[in-house]
Amino acid sequence: MEAPTPIGWREWVSLPELGIRHLKAKVDTGARTSALHAFSVKVLESTSQKKKVCFIIRPHSRHSPKKMIKCVAELIDIRQITDSGGHKERRCVIKTPIVIGKHSWPIEITLTSRDSMRFKMLLGRTALKGFIVDPCRSYLIV
Repeated sequence: MEAPTPIGWREWVSLPELGIRHLKAKVDTGARTSALHAFSVKVLESTSQKKKVCFIIRPHSRHSPKKMIKCVAELIDIRQITDSGGHKERRCVIKTPIVIGKHSWPIEITLTSRDSMRFKMLLGRTALKGFIVDPCRSYLIV
């Protein structure tokens, strides 16, 4: 059996199918599902059985507030999510590959406003299989 890969409490991630090459993510074992800051979230009408969701992300709002990426992804669900403050919100859920260093695997991500948050992405515990979190260290995976 292979030993788990150590990961820091924050890591650089990529979401290649969404056109995001570098994004700081906070690793949060208290959150079940991963979350991505998105706005202008719209479920697209579809003639096929697979619905799509369109949204805009701003991966580096502090350093380049004008850089925005328009994304379209398959909508896999709409779920009621309770945040750490106890607030409930219905969120669109997508599934997309995440890349951290040389590791790549598909994860579910909810789309929500994280405008007031320091990190535009939260990496929840269901996305962390095969990793062990070192809460004292950052950016362990290159």
